[in-house]
Amino acid sequence: MNRKPNILWICTDQQRRDTIGCYGNPFTHTPNIDALAAEGVKLGWMYSQSPVCAPARASFLTGRYPRTCGVRQNGQNIPETELLLPRLFADHGYVCGLSGKLHISVCSPSVCPDTERRIDDGYSFFSWSHHPAATGRGNWTGNAYTNWLTFQGLDFHTEPFPDCRFVRKGMTKEFSQTTWCFNEAMRFIGEQEPDQPWFFSLNCYDPHHPFDPPAEFLERYRPILEEIPLPDYVPGELDHKSVFQRHDHEGAYNTPGHLPYDDMTDTDHRWLTAAYWAMVDQIDDNVGRIVSYLKEIGQAENTIILFTSDHGESLGDHGIYLKGPYCYENAVHIPFVVRWPGHTLSGVTREALTEMIDLAPTLCEAAGIDAPPSFQGRSFLPLLTDSDAPDVHRKSVYSEYYNSNINHRDPLAFLTMVSDGRWKLTRVHSTDAEEIPGSELYDLENDPGEHVNLYGRPEYAAEQMRMFELLADRMAQTSDPLPVRKAFW
Repeated sequence: MNRKPNILWICTDQQRRDTIGCYGNPFTHTPNIDALAAEGVKLGWMYSQSPVCAPARASFLTGRYPRTCGVRQNGQNIPETELLLPRLFADHGYVCGLSGKLHISVCSPSVCPDTERRIDDGYSFFSWSHHPAATGRGNWTGNAYTNWLTFQGLDFHTEPFPDCRFVRKGMTKEFSQTTWCFNEAMRFIGEQEPDQPWFFSLNCYDPHHPFDPPAEFLERYRPILEEIPLPDYVPGELDHKSVFQRHDHEGAYNTPGHLPYDDMTDTDHRWLTAAYWAMVDQIDDNVGRIVSYLKEIGQAENTIILFTSDHGESLGDHGIYLKGPYCYENAVHIPFVVRWPGHTLSGVTREALTEMIDLAPTLCEAAGIDAPPSFQGRSFLPLLTDSDAPDVHRKSVYSEYYNSNINHRDPLAFLTMVSDGRWKLTRVHSTDAEEIPGSELYDLENDPGEHVNLYGRPEYAAEQMRMFELLADRMAQTSDPLPVRKAFW
């Protein structure tokens, strides 16, 4: 019987591409994600459409750019008119479920005391959990993870980590939000009839800050702590970049005292990296569990497993932690691995430029569903399934930041980025009233770390103008394809 494929979409939160063994990290423990890549396809140049959570997630769930789908910022509600991918799949016979984050609308207990506001999203199984505990801001009555902890007789808590004041010891592996997310996914899958196609969004909060992994994963890095590389930062490099980056260097999220780079020791930096990697290790451990479960119940062969993230993390590179109004590779160049036995290529890395906006039409094509006219991306399924398909998809990749976080208010931060794989332009947009300097131009071939800003140098004027033209073209292409034209006039 030629069944429609099941879809297991594992989307972590704020995970850099270079945290995984198959992407070149020699320190982390990711044998299960590496196995997915060895049995499937790894995309080497996948880009998020935003370096911030809600715009990135709304974009890939709608197949539309953040400015088009109406979620340009954290703290905005997605319009009720937007068509989400799980709604489309549910309309075509799939049962759809979610565990963990959604974050395409306001996520604050003071505004939405139950769960975040939902539109007609298509999820019939909705086991929602945003931040495991909104300490100091109350908590959501609909936070399924903390409700589960209460049922176990527990409260969410973390403990100080004596070796680094910026790291905390989190819940044990058994009771972590990541383990719970995977458990909920397996519960959902186990409830489905064998011939019922399903679509599941598994959205754990890790490795998003705060840096609070289970101690058993963190302690793995103690014996090799001195081998962990320090952040990739060149003192003085921010002198020629935006004021937003200089503010965040003094304190993450433009908040004095919050992960202040210059007040940290080398040991602090290494423990922060170790904590971040420890959360990735825990994710991988759970990837292994769910793949084994799919094999046990006979569903591994007909399930598309995707592993990706919404965006990246600075992790001290460029003297900055967390995320913000910057589009460095560590922020928008994300991991993407897909395995579909008998369909995807095996052990192949594709180097084509791709965007997360392209994932929705790709999944539709794989499931035999016509892409709706609202989609702005285009399917890259041939890259995954056809060994003769050229390793080419896009000529450029694009990301945007339209005042996406609340932390920069004077001036407000508006940026757009375009890259052709070699050259990369990030434009800091000015206003009618104020010129805001800090745009960036990088030669990624000769400066992959993005330390030397070439913007405004006369010898690079031709490349700068070419990239400006490319950026203008890409921004024009974000215009909404809806409503569909019905006649000539």
